[in-house]
Amino acid sequence: MNEVFEELQAALYSAWHRRWLVLAIAWGVCILGWFAVAMIPNTYESKARVFVQLDDVLAQQIGVASAGKDEIERVRKTLLSSVNLEKVVRSTKLGEGVTTPSQMERAVGSLAEKIKVVSTEGNLFEITAQIGKSSLSDAENAALAQDVVQKMIDIFREENIAGSRGELAETLIFIEQQLEDRKRELEAAEQRRLAFEAQHPDLVGGTTSLSTKVQTLRAEMRGVDADLAAAQSALAAIQGQIAGTPRTLVTAGEAGGARGALMQARSQLAGLQARGLTDNHPDVAALKRQIELLERQAAREGPNASGTANPAYSSLVAIRAEREANVQALMARKAALQADLTGMMAIQADEPAVAAEANRISRDYEVLKQKYDELLQNREEMRLRSQVESERSSFRFEVVDPPSTPRAPAAPNRPILLIGVLILGAGAGVGVAFALSQVRSTFATGAKLERSLGLPVIGTISHTFTDATRAIARKRMKMFVAGCASLGGLCVLLLAVEFVQVGMVG
Repeated sequence: MNEVFEELQAALYSAWHRRWLVLAIAWGVCILGWFAVAMIPNTYESKARVFVQLDDVLAQQIGVASAGKDEIERVRKTLLSSVNLEKVVRSTKLGEGVTTPSQMERAVGSLAEKIKVVSTEGNLFEITAQIGKSSLSDAENAALAQDVVQKMIDIFREENIAGSRGELAETLIFIEQQLEDRKRELEAAEQRRLAFEAQHPDLVGGTTSLSTKVQTLRAEMRGVDADLAAAQSALAAIQGQIAGTPRTLVTAGEAGGARGALMQARSQLAGLQARGLTDNHPDVAALKRQIELLERQAAREGPNASGTANPAYSSLVAIRAEREANVQALMARKAALQADLTGMMAIQADEPAVAAEANRISRDYEVLKQKYDELLQNREEMRLRSQVESERSSFRFEVVDPPSTPRAPAAPNRPILLIGVLILGAGAGVGVAFALSQVRSTFATGAKLERSLGLPVIGTISHTFTDATRAIARKRMKMFVAGCASLGGLCVLLLAVEFVQVGMVG
């Protein structure tokens, strides 16, 4: 601890012993530092906050979505693009003297570092610009910062209102062009499909359609088999009933037998026809078949036959005839289905190349048609959205806080820099003095001399002043104090000038 104290004492002694050198170095460093601080241009900051309304009740009602938050976020990110920054440079004082592309590139790059667009909370956006050009005065820099922020707000509005409508128009034109191209391709594919179907009608729809048809035929075949089995079972049942039913019933008189039943059937037929029923009616058709059967039975009976035709037997015979016809129709249907199924399977097995071509043509046509329908739907949605944007913009833009007019520079903090330069100058002077004391072989204290030589120090001789030397020392001290006070006063004066200039800008 004593050694540290002695080193500090030695440093203070060296600085005091070379105080004029310390003062000179401090003056030199301070003058240069204050000049450098004075050359730093003041940077003025302007801020603005804007509110963006994204809700669109009409678009939600008609099912046409607007740009939404993604579009606003995209505009926020692209707002600081080179194209937009170049617009700002050309429309403000930043573009004065910019004549070449390289100068414009440097100006745009410098401006990109000074502008920030931040989404603060939800739909609020904060635009900040810091401008400090050495060629402009403080008042001009403050006004320029405000102009830059205002121009950014104008670009923000254009990108979201006019820009979105322009994009809608361009998108609509692009969709129209794509629709025309898809229409020509679809017509060509349709012509190819029609020509192929004319040559191979069985392969309409490709192999997928052919497989579907085969499956359908098989399912229908199973249904016909089930219906045929049921019809055959019903026919066998009715034949059993006919076998156990007598043909005639014994009655007395001439009205009995088949002739009496025939007369009764003809009477019933006349009654049905009198009611206006046509020959296609099921009851009329069944009665006619019964009359034909009775006429054959009456012809077989002799003139003296005594018996009446059994109506139950006649009805069962008519039902049997109907069920036999049903069985025949089902068998014919089964044979036709079997022939179609055999033909389909033969085509599927014997012409794989033609089937593959049919499949390709059908697939190409379906894909083109699907794409065409999607583009058609997109075009109608874009037209509706364009009309909504033209009649009623879903984008609402409000400037919550207009661009502020800077009253004080945001940077640099000149008072701190001025005081820091003063401290740096004093430190530089003390450091140089201490360095010189280390270079020269002198000792500030006897203890340090004793440690360096390793020998005991008997005593030290103090410096004795005469009256004349004391007067000279006092005079020099006054001059030193005056020099230090002048340095501090100059710093205070610079601080006062800085505060006055800031007040003048405000």
